[in-house]
Amino acid sequence: MLRFGLRYSENGSYSRALVAESFHRFLSTNTGRKLQDKVALITGGASGIGKATATEFINNGAKVILADIQQQIGQEAAKELGPNATFITCDVSKESDVSRAVDFAISEHNQLDIMYNNAGILCCNPPNIVELDMAMFDKDMSTNVSGAMAGIKHAARVMIPRGSGSILCTTSVCGMLGGLGPHAYSVSKFAVIGMVKCLASELSKYGIRVNCISPFAITTPLAMEHLSKMYPHVDAHKVEEIVNNLGVLKGAICETNDIANAALYLASDDAKYVSGHNLVVDGGFTSFKNLDYPAPDQVQ
Repeated sequence: MLRFGLRYSENGSYSRALVAESFHRFLSTNTGRKLQDKVALITGGASGIGKATATEFINNGAKVILADIQQQIGQEAAKELGPNATFITCDVSKESDVSRAVDFAISEHNQLDIMYNNAGILCCNPPNIVELDMAMFDKDMSTNVSGAMAGIKHAARVMIPRGSGSILCTTSVCGMLGGLGPHAYSVSKFAVIGMVKCLASELSKYGIRVNCISPFAITTPLAMEHLSKMYPHVDAHKVEEIVNNLGVLKGAICETNDIANAALYLASDDAKYVSGHNLVVDGGFTSFKNLDYPAPDQVQ
């Protein structure tokens, strides 16, 4: 006998909505398809974290719209991912593009359950604040901060009437500790973490959850492009090795699938009571700093 933990309504009958919701959760849990019949929009979905997350979402029953400025790569990714993936060109620094992507999701599927604001850039700015290029700083802000805010705004526009939804943002460990990345990029990620908490406070009353994920360094196309400029004399394999050696958790490295799994958790009913949270995927890197005491036999 199946038990869904339902409550009687005042007239003694089960709520039809509660029955449907409970059955959906039971079915999703027992088939391993945690996003069955959900619709997700992922910005920056053509490659890296976005594509890995799209793959995971589709494998768990979702229909996914890949929104990306890279038109050819995005179309190829959608074709590779199969019939449950579609592509739309989107520059998140333009609010009209973000709005159009959300409207596209509604026109195609008549709903939007998950909005993942993943798109971001990493401008090469001098590490010296005195030499900071404010135009490049503004470019980081317009994509990483304004783009995420536009994504939340327009997702909320269609989610509020339905009374449900999950909104995610990609942030970074660079938004948790100073000195881990270029100033503009780091400031933008600090801002997005704060944005998530601010918007969770408003949208909770509509049943909409807002969370973010802070990954450690990963060899995505974005990171590799940035690092290749830092190490122009080094081949890609060596750059990957440098990145993978930055972590502190022995025997593991941070990969795009780790972030995709975090996004799946936050988007699914497994995280139905999680909102305003920054899920840090860094192998413990930001949790501690060791004091490098000399060994006793080295001290006279």
